[in-house]
Formats: sequence, structure tokens, C-alpha cells
Amino acid sequence: MKRSAFTTDAVRTAALVLALASLAGCDTLNDWFSGDKVDYKTTGSAPALQVPGDLTANGLQSQYTAPPVGAALGGAPQRSKTAAGNLIEGMPSAQDPFGMHVERDGDRRWLVVDGRSPDELWPQIQEFWQENGFALKTDAPAIGIMQTDWAENRANIPDDWFRRTIGRVIDFAYSSGTRDRFATLVERGPDGTTDISITHSALEEMLTGREGDSSRWVERPRNPVLEAVFLAKLMQKFGLTDAQSKELLADAQTAVAPAKIEMSDGEPTLDLQESFDRAWLRVGLALDRTNFTVDNRDRVKGIYFVRYADSMEELKRDGLLGKLFYRKPTADKQGPEFLVNVRPANDSHTQVAIVDADGHVDTSTEAKRIITLLHAQLN
Repeated sequence: MKRSAFTTDAVRTAALVLALASLAGCDTLNDWFSGDKVDYKTTGSAPALQVPGDLTANGLQSQYTAPPVGAALGGAPQRSKTAAGNLIEGMPSAQDPFGMHVERDGDRRWLVVDGRSPDELWPQIQEFWQENGFALKTDAPAIGIMQTDWAENRANIPDDWFRRTIGRVIDFAYSSGTRDRFATLVERGPDGTTDISITHSALEEMLTGREGDSSRWVERPRNPVLEAVFLAKLMQKFGLTDAQSKELLADAQTAVAPAKIEMSDGEPTLDLQESFDRAWLRVGLALDRTNFTVDNRDRVKGIYFVRYADSMEELKRDGLLGKLFYRKPTADKQGPEFLVNVRPANDSHTQVAIVDADGHVDTSTEAKRIITLLHAQLN
């Protein structure tokens, strides 16, 4: 937690603004997550919701295409009714009485919605993040990736006299020193299901220097509890009660197949004793847990296009000064792109390798490092 330094003149100016605001009234942020002690404020205005220019559209699957904008006027799927009386997005069955269930791999959980395609659920997920106070930075239904902008968690800021007066007019006078972001992966699962996962990323501002007069941003570990909280909230968006969503989280089905590193002629690969559908999802989740960002993905070819991501550099670029002075890096300065190939060996066996543009296994040190990181995340 940090308080911005103010000069005497600045404080006087703020007091004057406060007096004027008391006459006209001023808007305050809604307490989005009072029950969970989370109060987010986005760090910038919402950008245009469009696929980033560096993402290619060729060869992508049609099942990820969002419905037309006017679909919500009458084209949204009709909700199903459960035996408990819920109106839900999923299709209930004897195995899934709520039309959805949760699966887990270690501390990672994802929601499986029965009988719905990604394009049917995409508008509901958009609304979910916007209703919870987040601006969407990436909204790409064509590749099934949705990512919020960096947001400030203001729940830990004390409600002292300074914040109750000047802080309400000049809100940046107080800062929690933390930033959070969430990525949502939406995948078509087997048998007409849709898999939805939420991944948390976090940064914290740390004081540096002898007098603590400067600071730098450092990465914080992802918070699986916070991921579960938002997954539960999404289930409630889809029609479950708070108690029902917590029940599904507690009863999450284990979906784990150990990954083994195999070396053949110096070519490192990962072996997974599971089907391609499940391996494809788990590899995507594992990449989310590393410092690699998915630029694009092609499920038909089984390829994730990934690049090393520097979160601190991105936060600087998206800040006020960054928008004024930051120059977008050229392709050669963004770091090399790696192709993570997930390929089925048979119905119950899948291999993962880093390949080049010609499909040959990459044997470089960087490729071996990615395989090692994936191995650690998948076990």
C-alpha cells in the first residue's frame, strides 16, 4: 500500500475540488466483491473489443466463431430447468443433474458445460467479466481466448480520513500496489461439451532504494483460490446457486495422467497416456501457468503458438506514460515464437513436442526448457 506524495498546493487544490464535489455529488466504484473482500478497479479505459492484429484468422475452426451481435435479442439458447428448479445454461442429465461439472488437475480446475458450444456461451462469459468490473483486453472467440486488462485490487486499502475525503475525489491518491488479470480459455470438449478455465496472473509494486523512494513491479504467484472463486461466480451466472457452485467445486472430478519426458535421437517429447482432447486442454492450461503467452492456436493441426511474456514490461506499456511514449516493439524484438505441437499417437496416447515451421522437432536449449516446464506443470 502506498500513498502518493502531495505538495501543500496540491492538497489545497484537492480540498477545493472536494468542496465542489460535495455540492454536485460524485460517483464511486461499486463494491463488486464485498463478500470475497475483492474490489477491482481497472487500470485503464476499455480498449476496442477486437482480435489483436498479430493473430491470424486463416485456418481457424468455425466452432469458436461468436454469434452475431443481435443474437442476444432472440438467438440466445433457451435455458434448461433442473430437477432442483434452476434455469441453467447446460443440459442436465443423470450424470450431471446441474448440466455442468468441475474437473481438476492438481490445483487447477475447469468447468465442463454439457450440451453447449463455445459460441453459445461466449456472450455470457463476456457479460460475466464486464458485470464484475473488468475491461476486456483480448476478446478473441475465433481462438477461444478472453483476457481482462490489468486491474487494481483496492480491498486492502484502509478507509482512513484521507481516503474518505481527498481520496474520494482524487482516487489515485491511494494505491493498493497490486494488479490482477484473468484469462479465460474456452474449448470445445468431447460429446458436445464446452470446457472453460480461468487463470489468474498478479503483479505487486515493491519499494526499492535506501529511503523507499522508488519502486518496481514483481510477479506474484497465481492464486488458485481466487480462480476457484471466479469459477464459482461463473457457475452462478450460468444458473446455479452459491451452495450448488461450491458443491461442484468440492466434488471436482480428478483428470490426471502423468507426463513423461522421452528422448529419442536427442529429440525431447512429452508422453501423456490420455486422449488428444484431454491432452490439448491440459497443455493449454499448463502453458497458462508459465511465463509464455499463447499468441494463437490451431486445434486441427494441434499447435499452440507461444512467446515468452514479460508482464512487468506489459504493465509499463499499458500505463499512462506508456501509452504516451511507448513504442510498440517490432516482431524481431518481441522474442522468438515457439510452436508447441500436441499430436495423438493413438486414441489413448498423446505426444507433445516443440517443432519448427516444417514440423521437425526443435532440439534447441529453449525448446528443451519449455518441455521441462510443461513436464513440471503436468505432474
